[in-house]
Amino acid sequence: MKNLFLAVTLALCVGIGWFWVRRGTLTENGYSLTLREANEHKILLITVGSEPRTLDPQEAQGVTEHHIVMAMIEGLVAPGIDGESKVVPGMADRWEHNEDYSVWTFHLGERRKWSDGEPVKAGDFVFSYKRMLTPSFGAQYAENLFILKGAEDYYSGKITDFDQVGVKALDDRTLRIDLVGPTPYLLSLVQHDSWLPVCPTAILKFGNIDTRDSKWTRAENYVGNGPFKMKSWHPNDVIEVVRNPLYWDAASVKLNGINFYSIENLNTQERAFQAGQLHKTDQVPLDKVPYYRRTHPELLRIDPYEGVYFYRINVVRKPLDNPKIRLALNLAVDREAIVKNILREDQKPATGYTPPGMGEYEPLNKITYDPARARQLLAEAGYPNGKGFPRFIIHFNTLESHRAIAEAIQQMWKEELNINVALENQEWKVYLDTQNNKNYDLSRSAWIGDFMDPVTFLSMWTTGNGNNNTNWGNPKFDALIEQAARTGDPAHRFQILHDAEDLFLSDLPIVLVYWYTNAYLLQPSVQNWNPLVLGNHNYKFIDLKSERELAK
Repeated sequence: MKNLFLAVTLALCVGIGWFWVRRGTLTENGYSLTLREANEHKILLITVGSEPRTLDPQEAQGVTEHHIVMAMIEGLVAPGIDGESKVVPGMADRWEHNEDYSVWTFHLGERRKWSDGEPVKAGDFVFSYKRMLTPSFGAQYAENLFILKGAEDYYSGKITDFDQVGVKALDDRTLRIDLVGPTPYLLSLVQHDSWLPVCPTAILKFGNIDTRDSKWTRAENYVGNGPFKMKSWHPNDVIEVVRNPLYWDAASVKLNGINFYSIENLNTQERAFQAGQLHKTDQVPLDKVPYYRRTHPELLRIDPYEGVYFYRINVVRKPLDNPKIRLALNLAVDREAIVKNILREDQKPATGYTPPGMGEYEPLNKITYDPARARQLLAEAGYPNGKGFPRFIIHFNTLESHRAIAEAIQQMWKEELNINVALENQEWKVYLDTQNNKNYDLSRSAWIGDFMDPVTFLSMWTTGNGNNNTNWGNPKFDALIEQAARTGDPAHRFQILHDAEDLFLSDLPIVLVYWYTNAYLLQPSVQNWNPLVLGNHNYKFIDLKSERELAK
């Protein structure tokens, strides 16, 4: 009976996958758009994986949401064609800063408009930042704005007048930002969702400044200022965006539209790609990577990617509240085996939290594979050979690689520590709620850098941070992060951040696994999709070539 059930389930899954492939690309007119037609009409067909939870940039938490929002909302500056650190004008066409990078002035350019025709004003950024810092709104990334003078005091209620926060509209086209300390990486930071503007009239039409999940994000109500605007949103299927004629740099936009498909299953993504219905996949099925390396290397892309894969640990749940237990769990994970035998996409075993590639900041080499030491720590904590250790659950969102990694770690902990771990799979929205509500033992997690500075990885672990979600906090760690924010000398600042990370890795409210690469499939017709370490492509630079053009 069990084998029959598995067979029927497999048949259904395969059938659903092939239904998507045979169906073609759903459009408003109901016809199938082939890759050849998509190239001719310059409609990019991609998947970002899961169905987005929201397209409100100030509520968004995941990479999925971010990559869709980027098409429709533009910040003060935007990523260049070759990388996020090589910024190009966005809503601001020029900017300047004082000598120590603690005061910045942005000048909004001409013709900056919302998609409803209203001008984008400096006051719209002030409104947006106030919304982010309104406690009742509950923005997960509110702490990203704590570098503004007075922002943390406003968020905590110590001050109630937002005029005391370090952001001012000097006039409709001039925005001044005063920071708590030197911030030379601000141009990278303001590209993040938490710093993007939202249209005040669109927000207030459907609620108050602190209203969450309002109707403003529906396709017919969505107001953006980016190179594309939303045409339709078919839940669990496709989000269609089309060229925004009111975008200030519309003449530079190459594409006429983008279709973002919600396809969680990597095999379904790969079949759609092979059937000519996707220009780009989000990832590659693990078992297909060797095939593409060997047979179609021109279709496989493996880019550097500033990210770390780990498990959050709910440190208030016993016995996970014991640092010795948390260290033992880390030491019993063979990361080298995971990246070589399961992933096979040039990932690196994570020996520290912050990945390599963050400028002069050297990654730490602190967490290794040492099962003998792990068993010793487990015995010291009162569980010799795992005796009496309670069963706990690894919770993860739907993706084949997440399950494969969880099963491998489950087996390692059984073999090395003699402890039993259960696995629980949840779809993306439910998984996020479970993690945000801290209703878990261990939660599959990852962090992709928001900007090119190590503090993007470390500041999330301050006490009570909206992205912490482990119940862990350490006043010494908090103080070091605050000290770094006020330190101007780059070498001294990095040393402070190293000290903070070393302290974090001593308490270990996480289980480290690997440092990322970004592996995906890309059709040759896609132009200017360059390797970017944060993966933030400015869609106005992306182009498509027809078969005729490719043949030349």
